[in-house]
Amino acid sequence: MAARGGDGADVHFIPAAAEDAEEVADEAVSLLLDIGWFPGNVALLTTGHRHSVQVSETERLGLRGYWRTYWDEEEVFYGHVLGCKGLERPAVVLCLNEGTREERAREKLYVGMSRATDHLIVVGDPAMVREYAGDVVAQRLGITG
Repeated sequence: MAARGGDGADVHFIPAAAEDAEEVADEAVSLLLDIGWFPGNVALLTTGHRHSVQVSETERLGLRGYWRTYWDEEEVFYGHVLGCKGLERPAVVLCLNEGTREERAREKLYVGMSRATDHLIVVGDPAMVREYAGDVVAQRLGITG
């Protein structure tokens, strides 16, 4: 993965252990809504297990109904990063909630980081980001050390 410069989405990184990442990501979504983002412009994408909201919406609405929620302007969209290839939202919270290193982690990180058009918040383990994305990308995210 290489940062090639240029202007992109406004990016923030929030360090969190994998087991805490979902809760921290939920707080980041609340912050975005509190500062004026419209819910329909926000998505929370996970890299590990599906977010509890995604699970409950899929159970309640079925798979087809769940995917219709992507177009709901009144609700934040909760999804898994691999299900969102090719989709984007103005504001994305990328939740790195994988407890173990896995072979598709680099792909998930790249796909997730490229879903935001205006504002990206990455929540997760700084060491994992550095391992899979490299030093330059980690530095662009503001990860030091």
